[in-house]
Amino acid sequence: MSGVWVVMEERDGRIGRISWEAVAAGQRLGAQLGLTVNAAVVGAQTETLAAEVAGRQALGKVVRVEHPLLAAYTADGFSLALQHFFEAEKPDFVVFPHTYQVRDYAPALAARLGQALIGDVTAIGADVAIGDGPVFTRQLMQGRLNGSYRHCGGGPCFLSVQAGAFRADAATAEASAAAVTVFSPTIEPAQIRTKPSERFRGAAQTVDLGSAQRIVSVGRGIKDAANLPLVQELATALGAELGASRPICDNGWLPMERQIGSSGQTVSPKLYLAVGISGAIQHLVGMKGSQCVVAINKDPGAPIFEAADYGIVGDLFEVVPALIEAVKAAMQ
Repeated sequence: MSGVWVVMEERDGRIGRISWEAVAAGQRLGAQLGLTVNAAVVGAQTETLAAEVAGRQALGKVVRVEHPLLAAYTADGFSLALQHFFEAEKPDFVVFPHTYQVRDYAPALAARLGQALIGDVTAIGADVAIGDGPVFTRQLMQGRLNGSYRHCGGGPCFLSVQAGAFRADAATAEASAAAVTVFSPTIEPAQIRTKPSERFRGAAQTVDLGSAQRIVSVGRGIKDAANLPLVQELATALGAELGASRPICDNGWLPMERQIGSSGQTVSPKLYLAVGISGAIQHLVGMKGSQCVVAINKDPGAPIFEAADYGIVGDLFEVVPALIEAVKAAMQ
């Protein structure tokens, strides 16, 4: 067996942030089990991407899984290529970022190797009540329940990690680059049963909350759209992006692209300031990766305080102006 392998995902010529989060998850798994962590990049020409991965993270090695038929993504091509690669490498664990692309081909890949995929993992730990080996946590019913899963039997364990569950900056980097090699799978054109078309593109967004370092998020405690400038002023003073809970966006007070939660964006900023947000589980799912959470709510029993590092119990219309003045004074 060859340790932990992380399959990196390319989009628009770059390695996506969630792939670095998958590396952090793989390194946590490797540290727990004393296993080497490696990475694989799949495509037709991956030299630049592989060099980026090898130079940025502390990895045993990086492999370029390359074939001309992998120039455009297809589930058939990726699952076949990685099947051949992992049959040769015999990994203990394979970690994927939980993306639309991974959801398309990874279950087929796992099935080809006689395994199941443990998808959307939010935590990796150990539980002696279940037995030896790592235990993987998945959220059920939009985060209302947690389920614990463990790989049994022989062969590699396949898992994908939820966006925001592991911090990309928690991945260990080192100055010396990992060794880069090339693996050439055997794929015939007849085995690619689908014809790639134009890649799906979601609606254009004017803000990417997923990459924001500071977010001020507003909930129904703001009472009326006319009061939103107060929270915007706080966000501006902090140099933060403005986010919102679902009721704010459903009412049309802010655009849907600013919604944070299970049906909106998943974020993991250094600072998350929740203003007038009660803390419904759907919202907590979207911001649980935040490094520091500050909550302002007049209800001392609001669920948001259970997720907060710092809590202010009070009327936001009194607290927020005071915070704005304090921030401005500190900036002078």
